[in-house]
Amino acid sequence: MNYFLSRNYRTLNQAGNKAKTDIEAALGALGFRSAGFAQGSYKNPVLHFLYNIGSVLKVPFTLRKGDTLVIQYPLKKWFALACKLAHLRGARVITVIHDLGSFRRKALTIPQEIARLSNADYIIAHNAKMRQWLEENGLKRPVGELEIFDYLSTTEAQPKTAAKRPYRLLYAGVLAPIKNAFLYEIGEHIHHYRFNLYGNGFKIEAAKGSEYFNYIGFVPSDQFIATAQGDFGLVWDGHSLDGCMGDLGEYLKYNNPHKTSLYLRCSLPIIIWKQAALAAFVEEHQVGLTIDSLRELDERLNTLTEEEYRRMQANVAAISKKIASGHYIQKAVQKAIEVLGV
Repeated sequence: MNYFLSRNYRTLNQAGNKAKTDIEAALGALGFRSAGFAQGSYKNPVLHFLYNIGSVLKVPFTLRKGDTLVIQYPLKKWFALACKLAHLRGARVITVIHDLGSFRRKALTIPQEIARLSNADYIIAHNAKMRQWLEENGLKRPVGELEIFDYLSTTEAQPKTAAKRPYRLLYAGVLAPIKNAFLYEIGEHIHHYRFNLYGNGFKIEAAKGSEYFNYIGFVPSDQFIATAQGDFGLVWDGHSLDGCMGDLGEYLKYNNPHKTSLYLRCSLPIIIWKQAALAAFVEEHQVGLTIDSLRELDERLNTLTEEEYRRMQANVAAISKKIASGHYIQKAVQKAIEVLGV
């Protein structure tokens, strides 16, 4: 039998938890069951703790020899325990990485992270860059690649017509200067496009070229998919126009930002930093543009032809259908099962 380990999610619509609950749903569609408790949504911190440890402790009572258990990582202090309990029952463990604590949060050292992940039998990394980083830092377990996160939703994006100039760039996220200072500098380099901003914290009066910005504010994800206004979705972080710098920029070289999948579900081609790990996916599937600097974006969009944009739209539509169905996690887990021979 095939199982996943569910848990309590105090905020179901938060981006990180959305990715996790989507994976549970996609695996459920393949016939996987929860080895612990069913998915919970208790907000009380005591109930949250008890539910999660109880779900882990239920694992050995569910699994049998030859079973497969998928655990989503990180699971904090319970990850190694869950793996050991599964192994005691003769089951194999497949781990899907969401976040690496040794990167952005510095919660673990790299050796500690590798040691923790080594409790699993097979690891699904975000992409080829993350797989290479894990292997170069000593991970000896087989490693597969997710490619991109799925984004399940019954909501359909509004039909897209041919884009009219000036192009509208959609950016969703934390909009305060401390997180994305580039938004406050880019206005003086804009002539041939406009920004539609979704999220909290944008101080439009502090932005250069504020006339190029339309601040819409926070919109829940399902409503966002149905109503998103834009011609491209921008994936960028940090203070610089010339690349994604600092810890966030370094992490972008290895991780798959969940907002990329959200943009694709909105039928939006992607604009992303050329050094980001997901740039390879964007280029391979021709679903957007990759750039070294935001300073080059104005000219790039000004010279983009209608035919080039229509081709990107068609490619985005095909990827969006896969993302909406759970295709990428299902494919990655099925490959893991084949490699493990279970």
